Amino acid sequence: MSKRAKYWIYGAFCLIVIVLAVTPQLRAHRQRAQQPRQAAASRPVKRPNSMGGTESHYLRKPINWRKSSEMVPYPDVNKVRDLWVKVDLKKNRTYLYDGSKLIYTMYCTGGIYKKDPKTGREKSATPTGTFHVQQERGDSFYNAKLQEGANYYTSWLNHGEYLFHSVPTTADGSYNIKEAAKLGKTQGSHGCIRLSVPDARWMEQNLPVGTKVVIVG
Repeated sequence: MSKRAKYWIYGAFCLIVIVLAVTPQLRAHRQRAQQPRQAAASRPVKRPNSMGGTESHYLRKPINWRKSSEMVPYPDVNKVRDLWVKVDLKKNRTYLYDGSKLIYTMYCTGGIYKKDPKTGREKSATPTGTFHVQQERGDSFYNAKLQEGANYYTSWLNHGEYLFHSVPTTADGSYNIKEAAKLGKTQGSHGCIRLSVPDARWMEQNLPVGTKVVIVG
């Protein structure tokens, strides 16, 4: 074998050794560089603390009326000192607060807007103002006059007339898919506040009688 061939073989051997030695170090360096970005991506975002009803970073997207509005657990009302509810009819959002701290956001659908003959302005079928949760609540109802029902209702005005409840159901008890699709996007009710099925269930089972409800819009 010539000297030149030996040099080529020796050089190739040295190159292989160098590659094998350096590759793990490059991989480790790349992983260390990615860790801060991955940690930042997985770090939970702080919930807004504004009374203005800032959009929650935990909201489920796209909207799914069969699931909870947020991808985190509902608040424990036993640990909430000053629970109250704000409904923004124009934003199609229902906010749960502990004092001035926003603790949960729900997609909702309020009353249809129609022109008020007295003022000429658009007015929702849902009353605005300050109300309080009443004792009337239950798992389901059906209004034959309106040919519409719902599940998991909680009254906040006129003892069963104005409610928080699930997206609407038909006469056979199935959900009205067309109406359910409006949740969080537009208005559509006769005056009640529609919520996703799990959100309405949580309200019925957890919202104490006397809880303040402020409706704006």
